Amino acid sequence: MTRRQKDGPSLQLYLSEPSRAVADLGLYLAARPMLQHLPHGDGHPVLVLPGLLADDMSTRILRTTLRHLGYRVHGWRLGRNIGPTAACVTGMRDRIDDLHARYERPISLIGWSLGGIFARDIARRTPDSVRQVITLGSPFRLERHSQTRATRAFDRFAHLHVEHRELPLESEGCPLPVPSTSIYSHLDGIVHWQTCLDLPGEHCENIAVMASHLGLGHHPAALYAIADRLAQPEGTWTPFRPPLVLRPAFPRPDVPAGISAAAAAGSAA
Repeated sequence: MTRRQKDGPSLQLYLSEPSRAVADLGLYLAARPMLQHLPHGDGHPVLVLPGLLADDMSTRILRTTLRHLGYRVHGWRLGRNIGPTAACVTGMRDRIDDLHARYERPISLIGWSLGGIFARDIARRTPDSVRQVITLGSPFRLERHSQTRATRAFDRFAHLHVEHRELPLESEGCPLPVPSTSIYSHLDGIVHWQTCLDLPGEHCENIAVMASHLGLGHHPAALYAIADRLAQPEGTWTPFRPPLVLRPAFPRPDVPAGISAAAAAGSAA
């Protein structure tokens, strides 16, 4: 196993995260006139969960974009995400119950980083309430603390957490009961990109983009992929296929370590 597979992102990627996120924002501003041409959907409810130490302000651009595409988009309304505290665990459960009862239809969940781990938990616990899960740079296959540079920030609030997990976070034999899409980046400076790879399956996929971790919520390629996934008719699912003109923005997705390309192709067939 190489050093890159063992360890988290390089120090250079980590330290350059803020400036690269600003650059990603510049790409968003430049592409904003074209965002009206993103795939529109059926107006179903979407709940967006922020990452560690972030709140609903961090997902504002993403939620605004999706709202313009016709979706009923909601933030989590639980303040700053400091991990699975009692207020967080109970609040997310109540939020899902409220939205499901209000719209009487399944909810698409979008989770950024730690928010994506929460989204996958919700899908496992209440699959009837969830239409699909989309994660942004979420290390749900974390095996070692060295694979993320967010451990110290997460542990700072560990005394408030009511749920504690051992590594690895997810078992390879437990796919989500709903369609899932993991959007990740080789340029992620917070978590190792390999920890974001879902196992090949009939209704799950990985989409690579060239964004910073902090810019995944507003990077144009990520926004396009999210809009495309949400626009699928309820009850149907097909793998992501960007149009020819946009393919340079989406590097070929990787296969999780230990899974052969042939096996991945067979699982996705």
